[in-house]
Amino acid sequence: MDQVQAGNLIPDVKHVIAVSSGKGGVGKTTIAVNLAVALAQRGSGVGLMDADIYGPNIPMMMGLARPPEQQDGRIRPAESHGVKLISMGFFVSEETAVVWRGPMVHTAIQQFFRDVLWGELDYLLVDLPPGTGDAQLTISQLVPLTGAITVTTPQEVALHDVRKGLMMFQKVNVPLLGIIENMSYFVCGHCGTRSEIFSHGGGERAAEKFGIPFLGRIPIDPAIRVGGDTGMPIVVARPDSPQATAFLDIAAKLESRVRETAQLSAGEGSSLDSLLKKIKRPQG
Repeated sequence: MDQVQAGNLIPDVKHVIAVSSGKGGVGKTTIAVNLAVALAQRGSGVGLMDADIYGPNIPMMMGLARPPEQQDGRIRPAESHGVKLISMGFFVSEETAVVWRGPMVHTAIQQFFRDVLWGELDYLLVDLPPGTGDAQLTISQLVPLTGAITVTTPQEVALHDVRKGLMMFQKVNVPLLGIIENMSYFVCGHCGTRSEIFSHGGGERAAEKFGIPFLGRIPIDPAIRVGGDTGMPIVVARPDSPQATAFLDIAAKLESRVRETAQLSAGEGSSLDSLLKKIKRPQG
C-alpha cells in the first residue's frame, strides 16, 4: 500500500505511535493505557487502538464494557478518561477465543483504521501484541507510523528482546522513539526500602547500546495493577502519586521525541528536494 492510500485511512491523525514489546508479560498494555491517559491529561487529543486481537485487555483496563455505537455504517470509538478507544474486546465475549489466521487479523486491524471515526487526534497509540508477527507488519503497511516505543524489563534478557523488535522496525523503516523500563523496582510500603527485583538498568543499557532514547522507568506497585483491574489507570486514580508522575514525565519526553523526529524528517525531505533540484538543473 502506498503512502497516499495509507494516509487516507486516518487523514486527521497527526501521529501514529506503536507500543511494542519483544515478549509478553512486561506490562506493555498497562504502559499503553497510562501513557495514553497521561498524554490526554497534558492536553492532547488521543486515541488508543487495541491491536492485540487475540488478547484484548484495553476495555477492562479503561473501565468500559459496552460496545461502541455505529454511525452511517462506521464505528464511533468508545471514550474513557479522555481517550478514544477501539478493541476487539468490545465485540467478543470474555469466554470467546479469537482463532484467526493472519489475513483475518490484517482485515480486523484495517477496519480499526478505516471504519472507525477517529476524528482529529494528536496521537493514536497502537497497543501491539508481543513479539514480531502479523499485526506488526500489517500496521506498518497500512499507515505511516511516526515511530514505535519498546517496553521492556530491567534484566539482561531485555537486550535480546529489544534487539528483535529493533530489527523488525528497521526492516519496515519505522524509527524507534524510545525505550520504557517497566517493573523497574519495588518500594516497600511499610519500611520504604527499595528492592530491584528484576535486576537493574537493563532497559537503560539497551537504549545506550542501540542508540535509542531512554524515556523512563516505571516501578512495580500494587496500585498500578489495581488500576488495571478496576478500569481506573493510576494516572487517574492517584494523579499525585510518584507512579503517575513517572507516566506524565514519560509522556512529556515522548512529545519532545516526536517533535524531534518530525523535524528530522522534514529536514531530510528538504535536503532531498534540494539534491533533486541540483540533479535536474540544466548544466550551463
